[in-house]
Amino acid sequence: MKVESNKVVTFHYRLSDENDTLIEDSFDGDPVMYIHNTGGIIPGLETAMNGRDIAEKFNVTIEPVDGYGLRNETLKQRIPIKYVQQPKKKKLTPGQVVTIQTKEGARQVTVVKVGKFNIDVDANHPLAGRVLDFNVEIVDVRDATKEELDHGHAHGVGGHQHD
Repeated sequence: MKVESNKVVTFHYRLSDENDTLIEDSFDGDPVMYIHNTGGIIPGLETAMNGRDIAEKFNVTIEPVDGYGLRNETLKQRIPIKYVQQPKKKKLTPGQVVTIQTKEGARQVTVVKVGKFNIDVDANHPLAGRVLDFNVEIVDVRDATKEELDHGHAHGVGGHQHD
């Protein structure tokens, strides 16, 4: 079965950056599942999946605009530490990903600098602005169920429970 709209695609991947530094590897764990053409994975990878088949292996390089986007320097800001959600005794460190409360709700950001009362954070995705190299192996392709299409995401073995 070929990868096309409304198919659940199950795949393994190895992700490296433009310097060939390994970022993520799913081959040691569970594969990823998504419904094709619903925005469940980055656009460049989804495009590269079009028309592929079960057991197919391929490599693809994704430019930032088709990955996690270009870096937006206006997403760096200084905020009061009181807006950070974390255990009180845990010390903040640069590079740490934390959750902050915004008008739009909770948002994950990366700590850039820590002061006594404020922290500098970067709300860009950690992979924004980076060229990404994927090594992909398609494990399975199947029709999405009505329930999966209604929910907007693939369900794993045994279905999916909602709270």
